[in-house]
Amino acid sequence: MKLLLEDFEGIRRWMYRNARPLDLARWRFHFEGGGSAPVLEALSAYQNEDGGFGHALEADAWNPHSTPIQTATAVERLLELEFADAGHPLVEGILKYLDSGADMDGRTWRNVVASNNDYPHGPWWHTSSDSTSRSMYNPTAILAGFILKAAPKDSGLYATGLGIARELTELFLRDPAIEMHPLKCVDTLLHYITWAGLQEHFPYVELHKSFKEQSARLISRDEGNWSGYGCRPSAFIHSPHSPGYAELGGLLHQELDYLLETRNAAGVWELTWSWEGYEREYAVSENWWKAHIVIENLRLLREFGRIAELPGTD
Repeated sequence: MKLLLEDFEGIRRWMYRNARPLDLARWRFHFEGGGSAPVLEALSAYQNEDGGFGHALEADAWNPHSTPIQTATAVERLLELEFADAGHPLVEGILKYLDSGADMDGRTWRNVVASNNDYPHGPWWHTSSDSTSRSMYNPTAILAGFILKAAPKDSGLYATGLGIARELTELFLRDPAIEMHPLKCVDTLLHYITWAGLQEHFPYVELHKSFKEQSARLISRDEGNWSGYGCRPSAFIHSPHSPGYAELGGLLHQELDYLLETRNAAGVWELTWSWEGYEREYAVSENWWKAHIVIENLRLLREFGRIAELPGTD
């Protein structure tokens, strides 16, 4: 089963009607041969003077102030582009924010900041939340990984990032039984360790093995759980080279069929979560998230050859 060309074109039109500028630039980058510059320009609109990011870059948190979670979202967008220019103003700004020590508790960046409560947000970003997204790995593992790739190796920030990354990986090896969101942050850290060529500075083989085993434990084999907030195979399997694909590739292809079968009447995918309160703001964020999910799902479908006659392909 594949996504037909006319369905792809319908999704493209939906994106042009509904996506915010950042996600439309990402769409063009991935599917229309667009460059990275428009993505970077759109991303810069969310960066504050202190170098951190806010303004609902993470679409469930409308806090305009810089926060670690929203800055980590910016890092994920740069990683998506495989953007590695340490001299770019976006990157320099992020490093400045991280080097300032703002929003840190000791050796970790805060998952939630108090000012979140003052603006529309999903309940998991409220200070009183006990969501599983609240973890010392989230977003510290992402931000430490970024430092390993982007910070000058002779800087104090690099030494801090390396130390934090080692502490987190040691903690993970002692207790790898963590939930989906924290494990995805560990996955990002491992990616950065590889990208920066620092495998020899970590017990990389053991880390890779523990990550693979824990992700296999978390992935739900029951398709009935995929319509909620259950862990789908694609949470950790993104390509045939991903850890676990050899063992769980069949389940991943089952999910690809599921994705093709569960598009809504507009041709895109519904969210599996909602907010309590802030109905008008959530209605806006809902479309922002849908555009992000479109990009993620179509990248996945394309990676496994599930889009028929995709423009620009043979």
